[in-house]
Amino acid sequence: MNYTITIYSVLSFFILFFCGKLSYRLNLLDIPNNRKIHSKATAYTGGIAISIILLGAITLFDDFNKSLSLILSIAFLISIVGLIDDRYHLNIGGKLSLQTIPIIYLVIFENLILNHIGEYNYFKLDLGAFAIPFTFLSVLFLINAFNYFDGIDGMLGLTSISVLAILYFLAFTQNTHFLVSEQNIQFFLIAVMIPIVFFLFFNFSFFKLPKLFLGDGGSLLLGFIISFVLIYFANQNFIHPILLAWSVVIFVYEFLSINIIRLKNNQKLFKAGKDHLHHIILKKTNSVFFTNFLICSSNIILFTIGYLSFLFINELASFIFFIVFFIIFLLLRNEYSIIKKKY
Repeated sequence: MNYTITIYSVLSFFILFFCGKLSYRLNLLDIPNNRKIHSKATAYTGGIAISIILLGAITLFDDFNKSLSLILSIAFLISIVGLIDDRYHLNIGGKLSLQTIPIIYLVIFENLILNHIGEYNYFKLDLGAFAIPFTFLSVLFLINAFNYFDGIDGMLGLTSISVLAILYFLAFTQNTHFLVSEQNIQFFLIAVMIPIVFFLFFNFSFFKLPKLFLGDGGSLLLGFIISFVLIYFANQNFIHPILLAWSVVIFVYEFLSINIIRLKNNQKLFKAGKDHLHHIILKKTNSVFFTNFLICSSNIILFTIGYLSFLFINELASFIFFIVFFIIFLLLRNEYSIIKKKY
């Protein structure tokens, strides 16, 4: 297996390198404007490169089960949707419509459905007849929450790695029986992480590598994969859904907060802008490194709070903490937006 991972790592590097070079030749570039913070035209094909690498992972790691392989296979389609959006700048209706096709396939035809959102002491939150629409809306929600985080170098890649690392931790602490029967989950999570790590070398142009952005193809890809991995984990009944929610807590909090604030201020939802959390922190600190560190650390710290409350109190306490910390997060985000408006 170590030999396979080495081959996969080398393959990941060269696919990213080739896509980067080809993108500059084909003019598949993100052009700077007054809304964007980069100063040079940059290839936006990092996401499609990662999706190609993940298709290769299905062959190299041939012990993935059907559901995990399907998630990676269909994720390729969502990366194509993002690439089309990057190239032709689709309106929000067209973008969301195209996103629904691969989501519906996995939900309806492959039965990757979230049937309940956990047992909490004296009650169980069964979704019943609402399971399919709830799953569909949740995936669409999380995909676009990931898209919101793709605004500065390293942000989405590093935060996605933090989520995958948390899932890796949960997979090996929550159920011993699952580890015996489904050990391939470790290779799946590693396989998803490896191209993201190599992408960061290109994103930051380390060693003068051709600079790459994830583009919408990458942000939609990562959101799609992690959304359905969460559903897959929940369906295996070895990780409580509230812990899975805590793993993506920063994405959920930010997406809900920014849109609630926009509604309150009579602004358009889903619009491109510089009112995202990473833009606010970057403006305050003037440091891409510190902004990345602070947001990734926040996701891990908040998850730790949720995990410890689950472990040492109970599921219901963890659920309540999730809501309470969201309210605190929302109030702080709103307070900052008021201060910013005044000055």
